[in-house]
Amino acid sequence: MYRTAIEKLLKWKQNKHRKPMIIEGARQVGKTWLMKEFGQQAYADTVYINFDSNSRMAELFASDLDTERLIMGLELYAGHKIDPDNTLLIFDEVQEVPRALSSLKYFYENAPQYHIVCAGSLLGIALHQGTSFPVGKVDFMNLYPLSFREFLMANGQERFAELIDKRDFQMITSFKLTYIDALKHYYYVGGMPEAVQSFAENKDFNEVREIQRRILMAYEQDFSKHAPNEIVPRLRMIWNSIPSQLAKENKKFLYGLVREGGRAKEYETVIMWLTDCGLVYKISCVNAAGLPLQAYEDLKAFKLFVLDVGLLGCMVGLNSRTLLDGNSMFVEFKGGLTEQYVCQQLKTVEDLNLHYYTNDRGGCEVDFVADTGEEVIPIEVKAEVNLRARSLKTYCEKYSPRIAVRTSMTDYKKEEWLTNLPLYAISWLPRLANT
Repeated sequence: MYRTAIEKLLKWKQNKHRKPMIIEGARQVGKTWLMKEFGQQAYADTVYINFDSNSRMAELFASDLDTERLIMGLELYAGHKIDPDNTLLIFDEVQEVPRALSSLKYFYENAPQYHIVCAGSLLGIALHQGTSFPVGKVDFMNLYPLSFREFLMANGQERFAELIDKRDFQMITSFKLTYIDALKHYYYVGGMPEAVQSFAENKDFNEVREIQRRILMAYEQDFSKHAPNEIVPRLRMIWNSIPSQLAKENKKFLYGLVREGGRAKEYETVIMWLTDCGLVYKISCVNAAGLPLQAYEDLKAFKLFVLDVGLLGCMVGLNSRTLLDGNSMFVEFKGGLTEQYVCQQLKTVEDLNLHYYTNDRGGCEVDFVADTGEEVIPIEVKAEVNLRARSLKTYCEKYSPRIAVRTSMTDYKKEEWLTNLPLYAISWLPRLANT
């Protein structure tokens, strides 16, 4: 299976000022596979340690963090001498041993020649709970479910992925039915690696759904196992409310839909926990289009999306026939699925800060606004071919952005004030900023 993250790790390997790399991401997005695959592709040898199941290695880090001593212990564990230039050290589930995290500082300062990658499913929580290592001593990388482009690659449609990269929209339009079919499959299967692998091999929608159910069950079990007991009931309530929040025309998160009379102070910690786990994306509202967008956040208004469009479909019980035939249930929920899809694709773009926009009176709402660091790109999301974009036009009349995007099932078209970008080519959006 191809992951673009491998390319980022290869660049990291070549960097002379390389620091230990920490890969963050939700459970089952493929962090362990990625690290092992990277080791296999780029190094002569790999030493893999899972701190969740290796008490001996946990004891090694329990006392002195002298790097020479640690390397000796790792060599004894591996059964051979470690060549720093040709060996990848993998620390998996590293949040289980906080001192292993702390050791990264000393590896960076005293033994930078060693190549170390780390990951942990609940790492975000561990870091926010005060597990310490100095800022500036490690590199970070987020891993998300497979993007639509990666999904095409996994299903033997590499040339279609390449075609999007080449921006040959005349050719793309000629094959748009292939892209639309693949996109519908992606809406159902999503990007969780196990589900994608299963679909690529067997094309069995029922098997995919069973895998998604197991993943969702594992997340629910994580709530009970890892979250503070007092917030577990509220975790489940928030998590289970997200599909109904996204089914609304206005997808702003409402506490009253979680529980009648629900208030922010009851759920803020819960939402932070889900965000730190990588299970939800919190997209905050802005009421102005200045740079940086973060300066204009309305902290009380936000949307919540789950990490994967396939899991969202599983949560609402969307079956394959509904999706592929486009019958009533899909019609009713398609807006939620489509916004989830766009959010998910744009989250994979490095250095892209994502919000949504409403004006002071609330009469104008733009589904997403993307801060590239140099400009703000407004994005209107349409599930099918509906080309009305009144809010986007109102926004453009007020702020005159250089680029405005409407994404739908409609073909690519560059208009005077607007670029129509097909949903299946949304990955090309960052490149618009360079045109």
